[in-house]
Amino acid sequence: MTRLAACLLAAVAGFAALAGPKPAAAQQLQPLDRIVAVVDEDVILRSELDRALNNIDRQYAGRSEQLPPRDILERQVLERLVLQRLQVARASTMGITVGDSELDSAIGGIAQQNRMTLDQLAAQLAHDGMTVSDLRASVRDEITSQRLRQTFAQGRISVSEGEVDASLSSQAGSTQYHLAHILVGVPDGATADQIAAAQKKVQGIKDSLDRHEIDFAAAAVRYSDSPNALDGGDLGWRSLDEVPPSFGQVITGMQAGQVVGPIRGPSGFQLLELVETRAADATTGTVTELKARHILVKGDDAAAKAKLETLRARIAGGADFATVARENSEDPATKISGGELGWFARDAHGVDFGAQVAALQDGQVSQPFKTEAGWHIVEREGSRQAPAKDDTRRQQVREAIGQRKLEEQWDRFLREMRGEAYVDIRLGDDAAATPAAAPAALAAPAPQPAAPASGS
Repeated sequence: MTRLAACLLAAVAGFAALAGPKPAAAQQLQPLDRIVAVVDEDVILRSELDRALNNIDRQYAGRSEQLPPRDILERQVLERLVLQRLQVARASTMGITVGDSELDSAIGGIAQQNRMTLDQLAAQLAHDGMTVSDLRASVRDEITSQRLRQTFAQGRISVSEGEVDASLSSQAGSTQYHLAHILVGVPDGATADQIAAAQKKVQGIKDSLDRHEIDFAAAAVRYSDSPNALDGGDLGWRSLDEVPPSFGQVITGMQAGQVVGPIRGPSGFQLLELVETRAADATTGTVTELKARHILVKGDDAAAKAKLETLRARIAGGADFATVARENSEDPATKISGGELGWFARDAHGVDFGAQVAALQDGQVSQPFKTEAGWHIVEREGSRQAPAKDDTRRQQVREAIGQRKLEEQWDRFLREMRGEAYVDIRLGDDAAATPAAAPAALAAPAPQPAAPASGS
């Protein structure tokens, strides 16, 4: 049964209950959770939107003046939920799933990163108005979206050896750039009036920035149509390999704090801020290495996980990890050495394994987690920066170029998917169906009295 059907049945049941006689104890009615958006055959509920808004409020605690008016913020957050719902639906049609054991490991990792037990995490969630079930659903959707992105990249993104060679030859003494951007979206096949409206809007934002009426991060939160709008438009540190050529030609001549644009791109008009620069030698040419030991129990069943949970409890009670590994690990290559793996690059034993080790603090033991080899627990012993070997450096550059290409194509894919979907927004009294006609309309904020000129 679809979520939409379930909600309709719940509504029918609610009306039926209202129609019938009630005992005195049931006279005080509880409002039903209502639908704020229909996304193809699925729905987004008001409670889901409220949880997402509460997360934003906590993120901006003490900085609420940087947030846009509440009605605009609701639409921005709702658009993010719509895009995620579309990604999850597309992943489902492609057979992409996230198993319960993998989800258990991810939740355990979240607890570890916050230095909490699972019970403490549940208590914190309850304090924030959430449940563990809410968190599991959110994490499942996030992992599913990541898997869809990885699947999308396969067969679409290629990087030639010539591109890698050219990048390496140009990076001697090069610079990295901390960037932020504001996007005013233009839909595919936009009319001349739509393009003119977007130009007017982005120029109004630029004029407001030039007059120092608002800072860049606040303007991005308030006006940008980009998925990272609520992060202040922050793009992080990028080398020239990791930005579109149209940006690369501009940023090399910019000063820290300078804003340029509008720049026309495939998604619309962008304003670009150079936050700061640093020498690439400070971070490139090196690779993070981890030191750890592990215990492996082969198999993918509950018995293997249960055995590791017992072993972990022994270690938490004071048993020596190496001794427990020698007695119980099923990895013949490391068992005799107490599970010792030595120093290794983060992903040397697989992406999932590396992510688990990287999430730990030195001396911390992981919760049981599953890889293709079986179930593991890991104790992290240390980390260090080591010079990258030539093949490792080439791989780093190849990944950077590939990531830049992926971002461009992924953004186009999301816009196309959003434009093809049926989305019926039911916020307040202005509910409006938005089928394939105007994919960017939802994210475009309405003009405010003190805001830059807006053509939307």
